[in-house]
Amino acid sequence: MSGFQLDLHDTETAFADKTDRELKDKHRLFKALNSPFLNSLGTSAAKFALSLGLPVQGLIKSTIFEQFCGGETIAECEGAINRLGRAGVGTILDYSVEGKSTEADFDATKDEIIRTIERAKDDPNIPFSVFKMTGIAPLGTLERMSCRKKLDAKSQAKAERIHNRVTEICEFAYSVKKPLFIDAEDSWLQDAIDRMATEMMERFNQEGPMIFNTLQMYRTDRLQHLKDARRQAKANGYVYAVKLVRGAYMEKERERAVEMGYPSPIHPTRADTDADYNAALDYCLRHHDDMAFVAATHNEESTLLLAKAMHEKGVKPSHPHIFFSQLYGMGDNISYNLAKAGYRVSKYVPYGPVADAIPYLVRRAEENSSVAGHVSRELVLIERELKRRRLV
Repeated sequence: MSGFQLDLHDTETAFADKTDRELKDKHRLFKALNSPFLNSLGTSAAKFALSLGLPVQGLIKSTIFEQFCGGETIAECEGAINRLGRAGVGTILDYSVEGKSTEADFDATKDEIIRTIERAKDDPNIPFSVFKMTGIAPLGTLERMSCRKKLDAKSQAKAERIHNRVTEICEFAYSVKKPLFIDAEDSWLQDAIDRMATEMMERFNQEGPMIFNTLQMYRTDRLQHLKDARRQAKANGYVYAVKLVRGAYMEKERERAVEMGYPSPIHPTRADTDADYNAALDYCLRHHDDMAFVAATHNEESTLLLAKAMHEKGVKPSHPHIFFSQLYGMGDNISYNLAKAGYRVSKYVPYGPVADAIPYLVRRAEENSSVAGHVSRELVLIERELKRRRLV
């Protein structure tokens, strides 16, 4: 088929909902993030100031937090939800609190996740809900579960509480028919998460895609895992659903592998990761009739590859089993242009107390520094739109 057209560099569409002032503010912030020195200085200073209890939360909230987060509460996210919705972009409310350690904290986070699902209920502007397992589970217990070690009584009790929280969240999402993502974590925690995600899919995906697992394709074993998991779902009579990401913990993964003397689970090169990511997209598209998948990526090549393949196979952009996703505050050229062309696309909109969101914001700043090329590309597009508007 011919006639495929999708311009991801249409900045007028990408920044249509930004006022001139908002665009200039975004430009200033991304210029700072694009400097490795300012970036590292800013993230280190923010962590240090917060650790001393200095009053910097207001400054953080009005700058980097405002750019990458929807607000501190669900109510504060309403502006972002409505703005995205007007452009045909969905919102995924992502409660970004992590690193807690008490059972009371885990239960409180579980309750908040259920509130996000309640808010998403019957709202087409919020097509998915999501949770991170590390927000509702102690890391040590997840690691022991993933190693498949025999658990002592204390760990077994914790494991049962983790399972109960996961079940409660998934049961509620199923009861209101709101699809739910289970995010990926470090490789040494992931086996337990994969097993729970599979159990929840087997239970709640009988009629259609409801629970989605997440695969980090920078891992060398994930392409085979994808194929095995889909075949297992097909054999057992449920719909396999998956979110595909490249991965967010590369340095930590490699450092731990060296420290503990095991082969790195991460592909040695970016090209290897790209190849597996694109192969996963191809596999999912070939099997889209009996599975659902989300291309969660800021990579323009992968986005265009999937969109063009859909066009060539005669698969409609609005197919109910195929989705795209990016992070709030980034990749607007991808999200907004996909939405304009009729594709199903949504943004992760993190929210939570400013202090609790700092680890998330530091990751955004660090992984999207000019080394990775993401912020540089964002900056080029913002500057192009500033010139188009004759603001520079």
